[in-house]
Amino acid sequence: MRASSYSVAMVELSRDEAEAFVRAVVQLASMADRVLPQRSSPLVTRLSEHLGGVGDDVSSTSMSVPVIERVNVQLALNAYAESAERFDVIGLQSDIGNYGGVSLPGMLTGAWHGPGEAARQYVAVDVDVDETIDCLRSGLVLTDAEGSPVIALVYSSENYRQELIVEVVGADQAAADGFLRRLRELMHEHNAFRRKVVSFTFGMHGEFGLSFVKLPHVERADVVLAPGELEAIEAHSIGISDHADGLRAAGQHVKRGLLLYGPPGTGKTHTISYLTGRMQDRTTIILSGGAVGAVGQAGTIARALQPATIVIEDVDLIAMDRQLPGGEHNALLFQLLNEMDGLAEDADVLFVLTTNQVEMLEPALAARPGRIDQAIEISLPDAEARRRLVELYTNQPLPADVDGLIERLEGVAPAFIKELARRAELVRLQGLATSSSNLVTALDEMLEHATPVLRRSLAGPRLETAPDAPE
Repeated sequence: MRASSYSVAMVELSRDEAEAFVRAVVQLASMADRVLPQRSSPLVTRLSEHLGGVGDDVSSTSMSVPVIERVNVQLALNAYAESAERFDVIGLQSDIGNYGGVSLPGMLTGAWHGPGEAARQYVAVDVDVDETIDCLRSGLVLTDAEGSPVIALVYSSENYRQELIVEVVGADQAAADGFLRRLRELMHEHNAFRRKVVSFTFGMHGEFGLSFVKLPHVERADVVLAPGELEAIEAHSIGISDHADGLRAAGQHVKRGLLLYGPPGTGKTHTISYLTGRMQDRTTIILSGGAVGAVGQAGTIARALQPATIVIEDVDLIAMDRQLPGGEHNALLFQLLNEMDGLAEDADVLFVLTTNQVEMLEPALAARPGRIDQAIEISLPDAEARRRLVELYTNQPLPADVDGLIERLEGVAPAFIKELARRAELVRLQGLATSSSNLVTALDEMLEHATPVLRRSLAGPRLETAPDAPE
């Protein structure tokens, strides 16, 4: 049998002709949807029966939220189910968002020919450190709202924005609107991030999420600062929170900013851990490293979940003086200023900022009341503070010449003394003491290998005369 042959003619269309051709194709497809019988399926039948029938014109209402809100959508659905007389969940293929044109009205009318019912699939999502709940990946919820049946479609979009979409159809529009309104209320009421400590995470494509953080428990006695420093910090953070209602009643605002500055390792982060432990009724958002750029998202969460605290470590990374090279183009500085200025007067949001380089901060931030209301220097420890730190961090007997040890530690930060205690314990375990004290042996070793910057900052006579000390 001779194979048939075909020839294809290449036709070049003008722009107007091409647009007319597209319109004709769209019109033809629309006519086909009206003329051809719609495909029925057990899923379409079940959905239609739940609503009591489906007309030709089906409308829906929807909301889209960042994927980080998946856990709150699930918590809201769980709460809704507890009070609903009927609440059924139908599983759908987990990647349903990959199929173009997915919509609940399309499912109900049979115009959408994507995958149908599937086994329910869940994904474990954190609700706290080491605690998760199962969240529906995609599916349909059949329940009631405002006394009428509703159906909600829950699925993840697969576009670059990575959103979770909840689309609702009801027997009437009031029912659909009422379901979404109640779902938003329950999301706020049961928000997984409220009264937790969270930080931002970022994916390789720029998407961001929230992770729960477990800060070390710090007692007040474990915070060793110069006299009056801790009391001033407490008054501006804990004190205002304790009297927030009274301040509001007197017409005074409760939003405030606290700046902790000083050399590295002096205890700024340690102090924040103590404050967070004391204010467990607050939502705390920590921005550090690359996450400092998420100040806008942090402000949104803080306003929604107040009382809240936003901690920005090394704030000089985003709040450099505009007079310095490159400072005039720092968009994150303006974002931070806007977030601090945009808070309502009665908003109980505390900004705690830390920096090792206070001289680099933008004056509009650091020198303006209403943004930074209290700036406290966390200085290097004096002799009494160093003695308290040695006692705090080590369980070993202090050397007979403890005064000599404390003197040699002049100029070091608390972080150095904490490491000294660890080294001294290691000396004890290994039996390597070369003096009467494990602490003295560990200190000799640490100073011998100290960095040039640290060696120059120390005031002890041993280093001033050390022949091998680098210049």
